Amino acid sequence: MTTYAFRRLLISIPALLGISVVLFTVLALAPGDPFAELATNANVPPEVAQRLRAQFGLDDPLPVRYVRWLASMARGDWGFSFQSRMDVGRLLLQRLPTSLFVLGSAYLLALSLALPVGIYSAVRPYSLFDQVATTLAFVGFCLPTFFTGLLLILVFSIRLEWLPFIYRADLDTSGWRWLLEQAGQSIMPVTVLGLFQGAALTRFVRASVLDVIRLDYVNTARAKGLSETRTVLKHVVRNALIPVVTVVALQTPAIFTGAVVTEQIFRVPGIGSLLISAILSSDTPVVLAITFVYSALVVFFNLVADLVYGWLDPRIAYR
Repeated sequence: MTTYAFRRLLISIPALLGISVVLFTVLALAPGDPFAELATNANVPPEVAQRLRAQFGLDDPLPVRYVRWLASMARGDWGFSFQSRMDVGRLLLQRLPTSLFVLGSAYLLALSLALPVGIYSAVRPYSLFDQVATTLAFVGFCLPTFFTGLLLILVFSIRLEWLPFIYRADLDTSGWRWLLEQAGQSIMPVTVLGLFQGAALTRFVRASVLDVIRLDYVNTARAKGLSETRTVLKHVVRNALIPVVTVVALQTPAIFTGAVVTEQIFRVPGIGSLLISAILSSDTPVVLAITFVYSALVVFFNLVADLVYGWLDPRIAYR
């Protein structure tokens, strides 16, 4: 497995290089100029704006700019944010803990709901529980996050005044009071993202378990006298989780992009809101860094999914 993982990491290098070429070219050719405001400002002399453009190499040929950016990335220099006036790496590190907490909690909530509900719905198909769970999953998947987010704000923040609707990363409290305030401001964004992701995963888990539970070897296990619980947990769930792992691995990076709307609704100072503000202000270094990180996460979690396959099914050989 170690050799396989190392070989896959080597293969991912040209893949990431190709992705970086596409991202850099598209963003470089996209309309928008980070120094457009300076050009229209009468208080800023034209030579100052021209000197800044030369300093950051914005007028250099595209291949030269790409090679310079790639070399800087290899050294750990993510560039300079024109809007925030600071290094992109430092800016991302400031926003990353908040995004990881909110998105990680949301995904744990989604998995904790989807796995037991989807498995039990497949074990008891067309029962009352299955029908209710299927209906709620359809409703949760069809409702967009901006609608459910605004609905929760109207109910719990405006009408009932139970929860704050603006997320603050700089709480000026400590101890148990900090934990309570952190939990209170995290409930709604985590719930919105968790229920949306959980609804889609529930349907997929149910379909995957239904495909496996009807196979002959499951009936053979029952005929040998194994209890229904042991048959489901040992022979059904483990094999049914193989395609689920693929979906979970691919959706883990996608939840970062899907959280853009939710972070805007609840004013969560995370990576998603940073991406939106960078796009609106044509802050190309920030947009390029975030999109490249998303792409690297997709490649990484694909590798993680392949490695988990071997743990779930020992018949899978790594060559």
